[in-house]
Amino acid sequence: MNRKDCSESVKHSVLENGDRILMDFEKLRKVAECQDPVVPVIVQDVVSKEVLILAYANEKALRYTLDSGLATFWSTSRNELWVKGKTSGDELNIVEVRVNCEQNSLLYLVRMAGKGSCHVKDAQGQTRFGCYYRRIVKDHLEPV
Repeated sequence: MNRKDCSESVKHSVLENGDRILMDFEKLRKVAECQDPVVPVIVQDVVSKEVLILAYANEKALRYTLDSGLATFWSTSRNELWVKGKTSGDELNIVEVRVNCEQNSLLYLVRMAGKGSCHVKDAQGQTRFGCYYRRIVKDHLEPV
C-alpha cells in the first residue's frame, strides 16, 4: 500500500468510524461536476421506515431499478452504475418507487435481502443496517 492509499484508508476510517464531525460540505458541488445529470434518492426500509441511504440516480439507474426490481444508483465518484448488493450480497429489493412533487428526487421503498444496507461494517465486521448509525451530540458523534 503506498503512502497515498494508506492516507486515504486512514481518512476513510476516521470519517466512517470516528467520533469527529467531518461533514463534506462540498458533496453537492462534486455531484454537480459528475459526468451524468442525477437526482437524489432516499432509500427507506418499507417495514421499519428507517432511512437507510442517500444516493443518486441518473436515467440509466432509474430504468435499471424499475426493470430489475433492485435498488440501483449512479456512483458519482466512479461515474458508473451501482447495483446495491452486487458485490456484498446485501441487495435492496424494490417495493415501490416514489417521486416528489417537483420530480427532482426519488424515494425507494425497499426490503433488504441481506443483513444491512451500509457499505461500512461495524466493529465486529458486520454490515450496518443503515448509513445513519451516528448522531451529533454537541461537537462530536455518538453511536445511535
